[in-house]
Amino acid sequence: MNKPSQFASLLTSYLSEYLPGQRNLSSNTIRSYRDTFRLLLQFCRDEKHLKIEKLDLRSFDEQLIKEFLAWLERERHCSVSTRNQRLAALHAFFRYVQIEAPECMTHAIEILGIPFKRGEKPNILFLSPDALKLLLAQPDVKTARGRRDLALMSLLYDTGARVQELCDLRVRDLRLETPAIVTLVGKGRKMRHVPLMTNTAKLLTDYISERKLDCPARLDHPLFFNPQRNQLTRAGVTYVVKKYAEQARQKEPVFLPERISPHVLRHTKAMHLLQANVNLIYIRDLLGHVDVATTEIYARADTEMKRRALENAYPDLVPENLPAWNRDSDLMAWLKDFCNS
Repeated sequence: MNKPSQFASLLTSYLSEYLPGQRNLSSNTIRSYRDTFRLLLQFCRDEKHLKIEKLDLRSFDEQLIKEFLAWLERERHCSVSTRNQRLAALHAFFRYVQIEAPECMTHAIEILGIPFKRGEKPNILFLSPDALKLLLAQPDVKTARGRRDLALMSLLYDTGARVQELCDLRVRDLRLETPAIVTLVGKGRKMRHVPLMTNTAKLLTDYISERKLDCPARLDHPLFFNPQRNQLTRAGVTYVVKKYAEQARQKEPVFLPERISPHVLRHTKAMHLLQANVNLIYIRDLLGHVDVATTEIYARADTEMKRRALENAYPDLVPENLPAWNRDSDLMAWLKDFCNS
């Protein structure tokens, strides 16, 4: 039996002992780290033609990691943010290597020196009230599947939940008596309690009763599940949202983003609260942000609010009948001479 390499031993202990035991990271975060190394090993095998069982720590030099990151963008069409997320996972592992294998510290420092890539900040996509109303009108409430999907999308919007937070919900996480509340567990195992609107609470009450989830034996059953009674995955929830968005596009000429996802409903909730003059601190707490600076992206994104604020602040400074500057020949001649001087 071949003895495992130092890299194999360190990676195994890192994923199975250090991250869950000492860092207390969630299973979702650990899976993300695992997927980074799965892709790295796939790259080494398929692109560099290296035997995985013979890889050692020194096999992963700075050049190989840079080529791997370029491969993610070129071949797998990963965004800059995804590329940086993979690099962050590699950085975290090699910081661990510095402690566990100090003889490889110089090697680890070279990889830690690989910088993150700057990318354009994407626009925040969200739905107008009319578009949201149209989207939620698509499920066929005459069918059990349609009633489930309506409850799912209503809860997703009402709570501003991340898609994984919704997938992880259990029946016990809901309290549907007035005042109705749902308990969400977010990033870093941070728990928050989010109030539910009356209509959403009613939809969930009917859904739980119909699916026979309202008994003590099923408190730990997934709230939303597939025909095999396994909890819905992120891909499953995304499929539901995309399906009804496509239906909505075909029925009404209301603007819907081309790339709609469950996260768009989270953005929509935040923007609607902001437009209703809800304090950013409350929006931060509802969304589960650690820092209000993260929540401020919604204030920067709402150009309509900026326009109204400027109009209210300076209502009479600009006259209604503006002069036709381009017809003033003397002014145009002066500007031309000024620019050429």
